[in-house]
Amino acid sequence: MGGVERTVFDDGETAENSDGVAEFYAAVGKLIRLFRERAGLTQRELAEKLGYSEDQLGAVERGKRTPRIEILTRAEEVLNAGGALRIVADDVMKAKIRISTRHPAFSKAFTYEEGRAVEIHGFSTLFIPGLLQTEAHARALYEMRRPWLSVEQIDQWVAARLARQEILTRWPLPTMSWVIDESVLRRPLGGWDVHQEQLLRLLKVAEIRGLELQVMPLSSTENAGMGGPFTLLTPPGRAQIAYVEVQHVNRLITDPEEVRKMAARYGTLRGQALNMRESLALIEMILGER
Repeated sequence: MGGVERTVFDDGETAENSDGVAEFYAAVGKLIRLFRERAGLTQRELAEKLGYSEDQLGAVERGKRTPRIEILTRAEEVLNAGGALRIVADDVMKAKIRISTRHPAFSKAFTYEEGRAVEIHGFSTLFIPGLLQTEAHARALYEMRRPWLSVEQIDQWVAARLARQEILTRWPLPTMSWVIDESVLRRPLGGWDVHQEQLLRLLKVAEIRGLELQVMPLSSTENAGMGGPFTLLTPPGRAQIAYVEVQHVNRLITDPEEVRKMAARYGTLRGQALNMRESLALIEMILGER
């Protein structure tokens, strides 16, 4: 890619409605409704069994909300669907992954490189890294956007973000690490319930082999990352690249010298941050402070 550095303005993780994705989700919703009615259940009764609200299930049945994979799997059991919803769940995951690649020029380039990277490293100062976010945390971030986003747009962007997390389930897993500023862990975006779930999620993903989490403590007197957050990606068989985003302006950096400096900076950050054991202990301490 040479020494090219490209910059674009980006409004977020757009998920274009093409290739019949909306129609597919509508068909999935009709299938759920068919099995629900065959089982003699009302929307409210099924929603309670699935851990959904009645409004959420209604939106899924109308094709207005992307069905979550775990909900389809649970519905398969509750409705005794004979494997139909389990098969559909696989297709929904493929559709989500396909949607997640349909970003405006630069976000698309980043998600493409992220999806095939053999190494992913990041420094986060404002929010939990996208690959580690819960659905509720991701939704809260989009709901607080200004100007306001439509409900449909938020649903699409959340689905796109969650689809990217398929990376965490593949094998071999990329080498991954993140340094997260302590302020991120103490800022209860979306409310305490959402934040608590997110902190517990961090403790869970920390159990994944090959994934390392570190916290930059507020008490630190040195911080090499005062220039802001960034991500380093290593594509297979190619040189490392970097990605930065601020105020929804994204930059994918391939200039070898600039990337080298950012990689060196990240190495310094890891040395300044708490080690993984200390970092997880801090997360547990924050959880215990409530």
